[in-house]
Amino acid sequence: MYEYHGWVTIAATTSGDDDAALLERLVDRVHRAVRDAGTLDLVDLRWSAGMPMLHLGGLDKHGGAIAPELLETFTRVGELAPGSYGLLHVWDDQDPDHDNEFRVFRMARGVVCEHADAHLTPVAPTVLDVYEL
Repeated sequence: MYEYHGWVTIAATTSGDDDAALLERLVDRVHRAVRDAGTLDLVDLRWSAGMPMLHLGGLDKHGGAIAPELLETFTRVGELAPGSYGLLHVWDDQDPDHDNEFRVFRMARGVVCEHADAHLTPVAPTVLDVYEL
């Protein structure tokens, strides 16, 4: 099973005072990017308190097909809107190196890097009673 949950606050810059017209254009570009990622389950892009936010989530029997598209889409958002920040949590029980752990992809200043998860890892016994390889 491949499970993913993520969010991004979309921003053009890290100054906190983005030009409204520029931000609208960036949100349009992000919208096109996530629209083109057709295999993702939950994709919710909306404005909240004057800030654009993106939420991603879903489950897939085999992450092999969806994983590259998901990470590419998450990374693309940071490239389009370099002031953006957020987290993407992924658990792929078929990953031979990380099958019993969540991985976290952190976006800060539009740049994505991968980290170990300290909150839900190891999946067994933290989330599940047992986990068999």
